Amino acid sequence: MFIKELSLTNFRIYQHLEANIPEGNLILVGRNAQGKTSLLEAIYYLAGAQSPHKGSHRQLIHWLSSKEDEQPYLRVGGKFEIGNEIRRVEIVVQSNSSTMDGPNRIRKDVVIDGVNKNNSSLNELVNVVMFLPQNMILVEGSPSDRRNYLDRTLSQIDSTYARSVRNYYKVLSQRNSLLKTLQGKYQENAKELEFWDNKLCDIGSVVMGSRARALFEISNYVNKIHTDFTDGSEYLELKYFPGYDKSTGGGNQLSLGLEAPFTSSVLQEDSEIASGMQNNLIQLRSEEIRRGVTLIGPHRDDFRFIMSGFDLGVFGSRGQGRTAVLSLKFAEMEWMYHRSGDWPILLLDEVLAELDLQRRSDLLNRLYDADQVIVTTTDKGMIPDQFTRRARIWQVIGGTLKANSRG
Repeated sequence: MFIKELSLTNFRIYQHLEANIPEGNLILVGRNAQGKTSLLEAIYYLAGAQSPHKGSHRQLIHWLSSKEDEQPYLRVGGKFEIGNEIRRVEIVVQSNSSTMDGPNRIRKDVVIDGVNKNNSSLNELVNVVMFLPQNMILVEGSPSDRRNYLDRTLSQIDSTYARSVRNYYKVLSQRNSLLKTLQGKYQENAKELEFWDNKLCDIGSVVMGSRARALFEISNYVNKIHTDFTDGSEYLELKYFPGYDKSTGGGNQLSLGLEAPFTSSVLQEDSEIASGMQNNLIQLRSEEIRRGVTLIGPHRDDFRFIMSGFDLGVFGSRGQGRTAVLSLKFAEMEWMYHRSGDWPILLLDEVLAELDLQRRSDLLNRLYDADQVIVTTTDKGMIPDQFTRRARIWQVIGGTLKANSRG
């Protein structure tokens, strides 16, 4: 899988850009705040109409368009070679305001091969793996950060999962609204919950089952890659902690799931997960009505990085955390390849910072598996010669690109 052409209008620092992207390895060199990361972000955006950064779509629009245009907008377009096909993706985001002081509204249009589509049509089309220094949040951040990572990763290659996640949160919202209306009422009125219980468990079990299986598969790749990165001195695995108590004897005590991760020996069928969730909902009914909120389900899931038996997010150093996240990203790349049959586009932002020379070399040796790799750096000297000799090098200066000769 390759991106062959990239077209940007009013995206971040880029007012206008038309670029032919070379196959193979590309190194973007430039000082900070020149547009290197924004170029990677634009390619990532074409895979799912979402930025890898937190914030609104409006923040992606170039500041001059936001200031001067009556209807500020951005456009990101890409031409991709996927298998033996050429596919074109275009995303246009427009900010509309009915009055000068009125609320701004965002309209987002997705066009694939010249035909208007919905956002979900991007699932299973373009696959991208991106590393950012901010990805350390996967180790150090909250469970919601890790859930968001899982949702974005799985949705790229599994449209059924993407649809299930969207539907699950719609059902969750409806069920929470009903729980609030039941507060202070007689228990028999809780029978109204049965319909939403069934929908929550049916859809939630698909989400949780998919997450458990994906993490188990990715963990197998993670362990081998991390072992190579650390010369066999550390053992890394990913453990999935489902947001419900799989035991049936929990009574009305809410379990966070952190005592009982899913492992290879207890991976459950979706029907088993649904049954376990149903049992938990019955046990927690009075507590949920009292609180007015759903207490179990994939919206409470988590996964953790376990290194040689300890939780890296609690006891690990920053260097260990960075290496673990890099291992995850390369594992994600291999997992996507074996699931889809195409190597994803690999985007690496300042990936070599804080790594010693040996680890840089080990990391860059892994890049040869991918069909297309784009790396950013502020210092070309950080990249070993054996990689630069096989790469194209572009200078990025104030939102403009200058192609150098091959490294």
